[in-house]
Amino acid sequence: MAHRETYASYPDLKGQIALVLGAGQSGDPTSKFWGNGAAISKVLSTSGATVIACDVNLEAARLTASRIQADGGICEPVQADATSLADIKRAVNQIIQKHDRIDILVNNVGGTKTGDPATMSEEAWDSQIRFNLKTVFLGCNAVLPIMEKQGSGSIINNASIAGMRYLGKPQVAYASAKAAVIHFSSITGIMYAGKGIRVNSVAPGMVYTPLLEKLGNSESAEEREIHKKITDHNVPQGSMGDAFDVANCVAFLASGASRYITGQNLVVDGGLIGSTGTGGQPQKRASRL
Repeated sequence: MAHRETYASYPDLKGQIALVLGAGQSGDPTSKFWGNGAAISKVLSTSGATVIACDVNLEAARLTASRIQADGGICEPVQADATSLADIKRAVNQIIQKHDRIDILVNNVGGTKTGDPATMSEEAWDSQIRFNLKTVFLGCNAVLPIMEKQGSGSIINNASIAGMRYLGKPQVAYASAKAAVIHFSSITGIMYAGKGIRVNSVAPGMVYTPLLEKLGNSESAEEREIHKKITDHNVPQGSMGDAFDVANCVAFLASGASRYITGQNLVVDGGLIGSTGTGGQPQKRASRL
């Protein structure tokens, strides 16, 4: 697949402090593709924001920071485990000590495991809820009091279209958690609407990332088959998206261009959520990525 990068630009983000949780990326660190968290960090920095790239893996956060710094952006790597409130508060306190504020919070931590309600283990269920939903709560729990004191802020939570409809894959815990992220964002956005804080979510569809690229290049036939199943899609626009499609929507929701939007879920899926069926013959893919 060819690669492309298109950045949205919002001048009012210049000088703002943006904390991106889950800013590292999985897969090949030398890949020309970007993960969602890394791309979000890149687009925010392109508009002049100071980005705090936070990841449980410090080296992954440093990689994101170095790619952004190489293009003249401001990005500081920070390590924290987003499933630990103490860890997140430690990172947040470091940011406040240095920058005295947090204007933007992006909760991007997440990942899926297969499993249906009859066979998924209790441990796998708990892990998925903790990873995909609890991290959103903990990020908000640590940052909302700061934004409330400031009287302003924008929070964007990464959900998924899996939280909106069945996609033909047995990922019941992931889908349940992402549905909860959408509702959490909605009610939290309404609760804080009168305090100058906006809370929204984005729901990506089929997105080509370094992790997916790694599966396609794997020596494992099983992993290559997973890559094939994912890339043989039914997206009405004819192609998968990439991380910058997600990142551009996050930047919009972070900026003043969306100042009258809160408690909403922005779907980024090339029309997939509104199309019929979850399987069947894939549409021909356009050379878009």
